[in-house]
Amino acid sequence: MQDLLQVGAIIKTHGIKGEVKVFPLTDDVKRFKKLKEVILEPEKDNMILEIESVKFQKNLVILKFKGFDSINDIEMHVKKGIFVTRKDAVPLEEDEYFVADLIGLNVVTEDDEAFGIVKDVLHTGANDVYVIEHDDKEVLVPAIKECILDVNMTDNYMKIHLMKGLV
Repeated sequence: MQDLLQVGAIIKTHGIKGEVKVFPLTDDVKRFKKLKEVILEPEKDNMILEIESVKFQKNLVILKFKGFDSINDIEMHVKKGIFVTRKDAVPLEEDEYFVADLIGLNVVTEDDEAFGIVKDVLHTGANDVYVIEHDDKEVLVPAIKECILDVNMTDNYMKIHLMKGLV
């Protein structure tokens, strides 16, 4: 499991006073109101940015970080991700998982036969869809109870039921 979880990506500057527009990568966009700090795209020094203000604009979040008071201060960080530690992550409900933890899980069928590896999670309107690499191709499996029988983070696997027509 990764120690850092991505919650957004800085997509562009906003105005000239050091604010940035962030595309949220979280189910709960209001979580930004509760955040005190974020980690700029992890590099060797993991720069911690203290959040000074939060606003919302359509589907974006506008953040202002302490110490970044002009467009010149912040523009070098455009196109970088922002992350939180697991301790600052939103608590999960039962049968909820962080996307970062699902990526790389081994996938087995209900008959315990190896099927593939989770490569990505697509967010659709109705439900998420797991992208599973299977025999050099991608199989899309809806994240619904009829298809996802078990997710075992301890043993690093997901058990699926392959509905007719998925492969």
